[in-house]
Amino acid sequence: METHQLDLFAGIVIPRSGSRPESLSMDADALVQWKEKIAAHQQRAKEAQIVQGTLFDVAKAHVDPDKIDPFKLRPCPMSFYRLPVDSPGDACIYFVVDSAAGLVLYIGETCRSNKRWQGTHDCKRYLDNYKSLHYQHGLSCAVNIAFWWDAPALARARQQIELRLIEKWRSPFNKENWIVWGAPFV
Repeated sequence: METHQLDLFAGIVIPRSGSRPESLSMDADALVQWKEKIAAHQQRAKEAQIVQGTLFDVAKAHVDPDKIDPFKLRPCPMSFYRLPVDSPGDACIYFVVDSAAGLVLYIGETCRSNKRWQGTHDCKRYLDNYKSLHYQHGLSCAVNIAFWWDAPALARARQQIELRLIEKWRSPFNKENWIVWGAPFV
């Protein structure tokens, strides 16, 4: 596993005041390079098919996370949670995707798909910072969300699938991957 974290911050401007700045500003080239590194990994993850044999006939798991392709799911606008609904929603795994860059930015799970994004969610702040930086540099982004509805109802089973997907795609807004990609939008 390659980790060139220091390379990611080559274009970040930090004031010399000695205190931590309120926000880090990445230049356009650094942002493009950051996205390209993530896209390269995610493309390899998409193309990789690991076939593992077994000595015994074992019952297949409910779902194989390696078969879930977030790019083949129907994208929805990030404002989906503002629409009127009759129920709190269903169990699912969701993917926040920048369709313009072909990036999975965040992976999450919930038992209440219509309620999870209402109120406070750290990823909303990261997305605001991400979109603002793109706007600042005149770069395009198209952030939306996609839902995978065949998720198990039991939280623990959903969380296990979510973690496997986070490890596979190395989604940069999930804290598990900050050591790999840095956390420039936090």
